[in-house]
Amino acid sequence: MKELKADSIQLEFDGRKILQSIFLSCKQGEVLGLLGRNGCGKSSMLKIIFGTLTATHKYVSIDGEFIHKGYLNNRIAYLPQHNYLPAGIRTEKLARIIVDPQSWKAFTNLPVYQKSYNKAVDELSGGQLRQLETMMIIHSKAEFILLDEPFTHISPIQADEFKPVIRACAKRKGIIITDHQYYNILDVSDRIVLLHNGETKQITNKDELVTYGYISGL
Repeated sequence: MKELKADSIQLEFDGRKILQSIFLSCKQGEVLGLLGRNGCGKSSMLKIIFGTLTATHKYVSIDGEFIHKGYLNNRIAYLPQHNYLPAGIRTEKLARIIVDPQSWKAFTNLPVYQKSYNKAVDELSGGQLRQLETMMIIHSKAEFILLDEPFTHISPIQADEFKPVIRACAKRKGIIITDHQYYNILDVSDRIVLLHNGETKQITNKDELVTYGYISGL
């Protein structure tokens, strides 16, 4: 199994350090949960790994090979917080561009696709669109998947429907996932990393989330 590593990531804005002493790793076959308070730099970290945000310093590698732009050659795929599918185009057409042909059958069997394949993106509800965008990214050709707030704007029922899909896809991909709904991250993740004061903290016990002041209690 391949391993993605992000090491020595530093990010500054106007002289203010946002990220420092950052290290995280994710192997194919696991889901890594990334937690942290709003504005702490989680999205920035994912964008740096993906290659769309320039860091003050970074070292991102897959199996020791330096990766400058993660989005090249289907190495890494990224689900942004905002909707990325263009309006006015049928879901099926977009899916054929993004989804790995080897995963096509599994993807097209998903209820969210069955309900929306013949509709344009702007005809979908917010929850349907978020589910669909997440599932397309997860079923893409990429070896590693970065999911930025996939549970936002969807119902608890919708969240429960695609948690097993995330787990199933993680058998052959590495997935890094972040969301403010921490309980969903705890449900779906094998390991947890907390972004705290610009640094990554490896969480070995859920009680540590209380110790670091991320939550008041479990």
